[in-house]
Amino acid sequence: MRRALCSVLTAATALAVSSTVAVGARAAGAAEPGYRTQSLHFSVTVGPAGSQQQCDIVGDLYTPDGASAQQPTPAILTTNGFGGSAADQAPFAQQYARLGYTVLSYSGLGFGGSGCKITLDDPDYDGRAGSQLVSFLGGAPGIAFADAEHTQPVPAPDYVVHDAVDHHGIAQQHDPRVGMWGGSYGGQIQFAIASIDARVDVLNPQITWHDLSYSLGPNNAGPTNAGPNNAGTSTPGATKLTWAGAFSAIGIFNGAQYAQQDPQRLIGCPNFAEFVCPALVTAGSTGYLQPDDAARLRHASVASYLPRITIPVLLDQGQVDTLFTLNEAIATYHALRRQHTPVAMMWRYNGHSGGTPSAAGAAYEAARIQAWFDHYLKGKDVSTGPAFAYYQDWTGTVATASSYPVGKPRRLYLSGTELVGSGVRPGSQSFTTPPAGAPSTLGNLDVVGSRVEVPLDNPDVNLPGTYASWTGAPLTAPVTVVGTPTLDVRVSAPTAALSQSSGPAGQLVLFAKLYDVSPDGTARLIHGLVAPTRISDVTRSVHITLPGIAHRFEAGHRIAVYLAGGDTNYRGGQLATPVTVSTGSTDQVLTLPVV
Repeated sequence: MRRALCSVLTAATALAVSSTVAVGARAAGAAEPGYRTQSLHFSVTVGPAGSQQQCDIVGDLYTPDGASAQQPTPAILTTNGFGGSAADQAPFAQQYARLGYTVLSYSGLGFGGSGCKITLDDPDYDGRAGSQLVSFLGGAPGIAFADAEHTQPVPAPDYVVHDAVDHHGIAQQHDPRVGMWGGSYGGQIQFAIASIDARVDVLNPQITWHDLSYSLGPNNAGPTNAGPNNAGTSTPGATKLTWAGAFSAIGIFNGAQYAQQDPQRLIGCPNFAEFVCPALVTAGSTGYLQPDDAARLRHASVASYLPRITIPVLLDQGQVDTLFTLNEAIATYHALRRQHTPVAMMWRYNGHSGGTPSAAGAAYEAARIQAWFDHYLKGKDVSTGPAFAYYQDWTGTVATASSYPVGKPRRLYLSGTELVGSGVRPGSQSFTTPPAGAPSTLGNLDVVGSRVEVPLDNPDVNLPGTYASWTGAPLTAPVTVVGTPTLDVRVSAPTAALSQSSGPAGQLVLFAKLYDVSPDGTARLIHGLVAPTRISDVTRSVHITLPGIAHRFEAGHRIAVYLAGGDTNYRGGQLATPVTVSTGSTDQVLTLPVV
């Protein structure tokens, strides 16, 4: 079977990391030590009290040559992205075993031969399962077996470094020196395990979510600095149809593939926690998540338990990513900083929607990850790097900063059909949103970029009469934007003003998009990124936080912002709604963080 979506990215990152490290070792003339691999089954108990169940997890243990009770090694625990398996992490595991780490790579619940259903990295299920694997690395018996029936016990390793106390200063039995690495689904699991297990020492979550209810149903309208989960507003967003549909199909396929070993996983909602199927059907038909479903998704998100994350975290988020945008990592970064958790953030190029970094970009990422583990797990006196780094696709290099944010605000005011720095003039544009949540653009499907290299900043077509747009003058010098642009706008929508009190179904949904317009007039949507916006009260100004970017607008190019009534990849508003945007004041403005 072809590996699915997130697992492709995890495997690609693992290969890039291992290849870069290996080249460095050979260049330095170092002999690569070997390792041995052992395939295992693990018996774990998952679920909250009163509804626990036993699951079989499959995994591979990579042990460096020479590791022993007298010469113990630190450990790294890793698992797959959505739709993948333990094998996806093999390049990473092999290379880090050569570097002197014991690595346990396993298939998450519901994937790659492991039993039970997909529970979306919920701490009560996936977190508890992973915690028992931490115990195994710490020497706990009765967890590992040679067979799926759990009749042939395998001794736990006695060659992993042990910590005297955990991060709360409490001595615990079976406490290994262990970090975690992985991307997407294999990124969020790190938070889930660390939130319930103080024995975990360090994390490197990549291209993952902050709040899954936002990821699958984003609403980018809200108060300033609301974060991706829009703290301060209870208004739901717009269903991310293409991604949700793809993940449903992959999850069900994985369940069917391994149903012979675990037929129970196809009962009810096939291979998913029971709430997932009805939640997806309802969100797909209405265009938004129901409150109870959003709460369940948030429960499986670091946003709901951030105070329990107190160990060093190296966030690593992709710029070309319409599933988990940079805003997700930014929210986690700010929250961890506020509570004084050691944290750094990298913005690499490649994400769920594609992107291929330069050799220099991949090497920088690999070196930062190795230094992070070497410092916190081996105690090496190496720099862990700056607090913030971002890939520059216009040069193929990485820029760094001592903190985030880095950009200074540059304001471009909505003026008629233009973006201007001053001299705002009156004007208006009118359009009508399509009915029944239909798309009003013809563009790339977000999910395609996860399988094949399809540039998401190709031109897309906004259907006439379904959008308003404002375009700046040709730039006399390059403008580099690093961070989250914002759009403040006032709309007039009399029918929405009458229907909005009935709830989300009667509320206006718009999509804000930032374009780079080349000298020939071609408007390219930057990395395919869109800001869905469900407006709870159209009589008030709305503040929209667009997805974060690191992008250079070259000299001669123009900056444009669109406000559209629909989008190919989302379910929009249910009602066809006439909308007018009138300009003439400086409170309607596009703000760009410029470096």
